[in-house]
Amino acid sequence: MEYNFKSIEKKWQNKWEKAKIFEVKKNKKRKYYVLEMWPYPSASGLHMGHAFNYIIGDIYARFKRMQGFNVLYPMGYDSFGLPAENAAIKAKSHPKKFTEDAIRNFIKQQKSLGLSYDWSRMIEAHKPDYYKWDQWIFLKMFEKGLVYRKEAPVNFCPKCNTVLANEQVHNGKCWRHEDTDVEIKYLKQWFFKITAYADELYENIDTLTGWPEDVKVMQKNWIGKSYGTEIFFEVNGETWNVFTTRPDTIYGVTFMVISAQHPELFKIVTKKQKEKVKEFLKKIKSTKKEDVEKEKEGVFTGSYALNPLTKEKIPIYVGNFVVADYGSGMVMAVPAHDQRDFEFAKKYNLPIKVVVQPSNAKFNQEKMEKAYEEDGKLVNSGKFTGMESNKARVVITEFLIRKGLGKKAINYKLKDWLISRQRFWGTPIPIIYCNKCGIVPVPEKELPVKLPENIKLTTRENPLKKCKKFIEVKCPKCKGKARRETDTMDTFVNSSWYFLRYCDPRNKKEIFNKKKVSYWMPIDIYIGGKEHACMHLIYFRFYTKFLRDLGLFEKKIDEPVINLFNQGMVHGEDGTVMSKSRGNVILPEEISDKYGIDTARLFLVSIASPKKDIQWNEEGIKGAFKFIKKIFNYFKSVKIGEVDEKTENKLNGTIKNVTNNIENLDYNLAIIKIRKFFDSLPEETSKNVLENFLKLLHPFCPHITEEIWEKLHKHNSNSTKFLSLEKWPKAGKINEKLLKEEKLIEKLIEDINNIFNILKKKEEKVKKIYIYSTPNEKKIFINNKDLINKKIGLDIEIFAVNEKNIYDPKNFAKKAKPEKPALYFE
Repeated sequence: MEYNFKSIEKKWQNKWEKAKIFEVKKNKKRKYYVLEMWPYPSASGLHMGHAFNYIIGDIYARFKRMQGFNVLYPMGYDSFGLPAENAAIKAKSHPKKFTEDAIRNFIKQQKSLGLSYDWSRMIEAHKPDYYKWDQWIFLKMFEKGLVYRKEAPVNFCPKCNTVLANEQVHNGKCWRHEDTDVEIKYLKQWFFKITAYADELYENIDTLTGWPEDVKVMQKNWIGKSYGTEIFFEVNGETWNVFTTRPDTIYGVTFMVISAQHPELFKIVTKKQKEKVKEFLKKIKSTKKEDVEKEKEGVFTGSYALNPLTKEKIPIYVGNFVVADYGSGMVMAVPAHDQRDFEFAKKYNLPIKVVVQPSNAKFNQEKMEKAYEEDGKLVNSGKFTGMESNKARVVITEFLIRKGLGKKAINYKLKDWLISRQRFWGTPIPIIYCNKCGIVPVPEKELPVKLPENIKLTTRENPLKKCKKFIEVKCPKCKGKARRETDTMDTFVNSSWYFLRYCDPRNKKEIFNKKKVSYWMPIDIYIGGKEHACMHLIYFRFYTKFLRDLGLFEKKIDEPVINLFNQGMVHGEDGTVMSKSRGNVILPEEISDKYGIDTARLFLVSIASPKKDIQWNEEGIKGAFKFIKKIFNYFKSVKIGEVDEKTENKLNGTIKNVTNNIENLDYNLAIIKIRKFFDSLPEETSKNVLENFLKLLHPFCPHITEEIWEKLHKHNSNSTKFLSLEKWPKAGKINEKLLKEEKLIEKLIEDINNIFNILKKKEEKVKKIYIYSTPNEKKIFINNKDLINKKIGLDIEIFAVNEKNIYDPKNFAKKAKPEKPALYFE
């Protein structure tokens, strides 16, 4: 019986699939929902960096299944998107072909990894039976006033030839094309009013106890809840509500700044300044504040605002550091007390007026080198002078309210979600434009609005704009001539609810059955990268809350996920993250052919915690392969007999520790315990010990353990066919004294090996090792002398430190301590 890993892996993958053992139905068992973020099926397929993500999830799903949970572990594909469209343009073809070829390859690769998915639940975003429900959700949001269309300044990627949401702009560049500057365009676009849920999205973050803290902080900062005051400034006879968190500095306002993307900007730009403003706007690269505020720039609009308390006329500048929908899109600038405003004032030679002083110093506003942003006492502030600034914020706000010049306000950084995309390969927006009736939603009975299949893409321009069969329709209201919307939805729409469809993927009558979704949801563990913190991981929370408010759940489900796990990245041997563009990827097929996929699974989770970045290492994979072969060979020769007390005790301790390690996703620690236990196994032991060892190893190495399990039970007709469906072992009573002795021996062997390796490097030969221990511990070492000899391969002699005829030429015995024997190498 040789270890033919290729035939073993193929055999068990076929058996699992044929028996459909991972297909799951709602039942009375405790449920557990394990999910990885669904992948975009790229034409290049999977590499081991991707595989790492799925292996983490599969280990957990197998573990929970063996623990007796009814495990939902599905897979699907986020299959709309730009790469397939670009490939179709290049081949003058349709993106559907590229997408479905890629999906077939993904499925083949994922099955080869031994992943225990319920493939009967597979969903694909580009299929009409899925995106019909994207369109249905759009219509429901439209009914509830959460969808609207407006002309707005948008981020536009010339390479993608489409707009981008703020979350998709990174450092002024497109998230897909890091070499492409984003441009600003003014277009009529569709938005989801995610800001209607801003408060709940923000406040509920504290309830996400199973989420990483850094992701929660990122979401809080992105949503950005601020308590402050709206102050009413008069501009050209109109009132502008200007939000501030520092009303105590109202007397220090020396200029105002309006967003460069404000829709009403040119209402306040004078004729004289119009050309200068237009020239300035050409410089702006993004509507995202973080990307445009690095160097503060602006130009005078020609208009002034009236300070409601001082009655001073204050010049209004258009600037690149104010976002259009933060407050009213205009801010009051207090350069003495805001560093951003200070830099702007210095650059454009604008006045700086100190209105807050610290108690121990006085500022000369003409000699200030930076803004004073802390609290202090008000100066130059009319009747509020002398007041502490924290008290003044309250008093000035109350004064403004009494005078009808302001009000308390809460503001959010979060912007409404721009979902329009000027691309073909996405979900069509179910809207019709009629000259007589205006904007008309497509009736639900006419869903899905399908993408035409008889189209060939030849340019980056959306072909729907020229497809008469798609565009020309009758108005659902008046039956007159009308035209369809040709924009498609952002692909993040597709991924904002897919996890719910897995609960009932073949339902043709409704989006999903309430009972089924209420049984499976929320997701118990969700695995994916933290780079999605401010995109997908906010969007899918928003969708969950909206669908809850539609009454689609039988129980209260406020959040989609209980536990979020962010895996680390796999780096190639060159030290950089695995990427096709870097040319450092390792393909699953390469590893499977050379070492077997169980070896790759074991290696990936052995070298570090799954939440840490890891580096692919050929020597490491060889080590994992050697260990698996060692297991295979051991089971060829092991004799079935009785179990000794020491092995049974060690097994119980291992079961307890490995169970806790897997539960906490400390897979690397679990592997250490499993390896230590295996190394301690005698040449003869009980069948129960061998079975439990295989169960502990199974989630990590499912193929070889299934094979050995079958061989172990070939004469037992009462055994279940699959180790995958066996019960997870339970730890029996643990003799702590024995465990302590075992740890003492393990530590001694480790210390001896460490010193021996140091001496070996120095080319010093060792003939014998002397061990000096406390009298109580000598007996333990004597009883385990054969094991110690076997592990280190050298002759040893053991002494108690109080013996009379002790051999101790270097006087080392006096260094011995409890649990830390002294060592002498001769």
